[in-house]
Amino acid sequence: SLTGDSSVALQAQEEIIEMKDVFSVKLKRRRFAGQKKGGTLLGITIFKCLNKEENKLTDCAIHLNNLSEDHCQSWFRHLKEILNGFQNRPKSLKVFVNPSSHKREATHVYFEKVAPLFKLADIKTDVTVTEYEGHALSVLKECELQAFDGFIMYMVWGSAMKEFVLKCLAFLFCNRVVCVGGDGSVSEVAHGLLLRAQIDAGKDTDYVSKPVRAPVPLGVIPAGTTNILAHTLYGIKHAVTATLHIVMGHIQAVDVCTFSTPSKLLRFGFSAMFGFGARTLALAEKHRWMPSSQRKDFAFIKTLADLKPEECELSFLPLQIPQEDCQEKDSKDQWQKIQGHFLNVSIMAIPCLCSMAPRGLAPNTRLNNGSMALIVVQNTSRTEFIKHLKRYTSVENQFNFPFVETYTVQEVKVQPRLKSGPDAKENTRLNAASAEGNYPWNIDGDLMKEASEVHIRVHPQLIDLYG
Repeated sequence: SLTGDSSVALQAQEEIIEMKDVFSVKLKRRRFAGQKKGGTLLGITIFKCLNKEENKLTDCAIHLNNLSEDHCQSWFRHLKEILNGFQNRPKSLKVFVNPSSHKREATHVYFEKVAPLFKLADIKTDVTVTEYEGHALSVLKECELQAFDGFIMYMVWGSAMKEFVLKCLAFLFCNRVVCVGGDGSVSEVAHGLLLRAQIDAGKDTDYVSKPVRAPVPLGVIPAGTTNILAHTLYGIKHAVTATLHIVMGHIQAVDVCTFSTPSKLLRFGFSAMFGFGARTLALAEKHRWMPSSQRKDFAFIKTLADLKPEECELSFLPLQIPQEDCQEKDSKDQWQKIQGHFLNVSIMAIPCLCSMAPRGLAPNTRLNNGSMALIVVQNTSRTEFIKHLKRYTSVENQFNFPFVETYTVQEVKVQPRLKSGPDAKENTRLNAASAEGNYPWNIDGDLMKEASEVHIRVHPQLIDLYG
């Protein structure tokens, strides 16, 4: 209470509020039904972020009663000045919402749970509800243009110019980006941000050996079938928790990988699977007409029933720890190589936590330690492979099998091999398909197909994410 009334003070418990936990302050008024302005002043309300339970955040309101207009306005202005001093907190956001995410819930999640908190925190938003795959990427790529370039583009795009300019200007005046969706949606936006950064820096986007950092932080609101990145950032799949991390300006630098062929950059990403994890995704994508949970279960069981290894060559550069007064060795001498038949190959720059793997798919790596986990599952029986998969859901070590090898690396090259020998005739169709680029890759939940060698590099702390 701000009234100074001793009777009220005796009844109230004393509570200390740290301003770093406060994200909004409002004047509190009594209004009649339908009244939008004015009203009887009752005091001020402070909104704070509260750690409700492990990893879960919520918001709560604290009401301070005072009937003096001058007194309340003075407190209101002073508290707003303090809140405006937190530099990491966003003032404006570019928001991408994927309406096709898990059970089409992303739009509902955003407008019912996320948008009200942004409004409460006085954060301006510009929302794009994506209409097709690659929409977010195209918007981000368009928005790299300077003001005058837009007038040149008028000649090309004609009647679409008005919408295009509005999108560009909206983005240029935003200083943060938020994606509401699953891993595929988030990966697309992260790729778009980093690609735009390379273009703005004058980099050759066909070959990026030393990429520049993303220009703005990225926020992730989980609303998809898989939400591995959000779960890894927040320790929980919870839209309100994710939103409050963004509102409070909690920023975490995160490592990112580049995926390239010898001739071009394929994309930026955080994790990838080749073999079982990629084949499962490829099969699921062919059955998009099925409900998402059924589609995932069907693809998993069918791929497991048709379990087969991929013949390939893996080359990797182990993580090099710099030492003082030690002359750097030629990295060519440090590369290691293994060949064989592999059921699955995982390359992950982040731990990849999820409900099915609470310790993470790669529990020995971190968000920003400048390394990748290379996890190689050699060919084995279906029974043994299932035992390995089951370990991910428990506290037991999922890598404690003779057919599983793990490495801490900074670069990996994966070169698929065409099948030969007695099975060559049977595999002629597969070989032809592979030559056309049909080796599936699962990159952050997105399906990519590539026939040639794929080179994966980790780039330390390349993007800032809220969390």
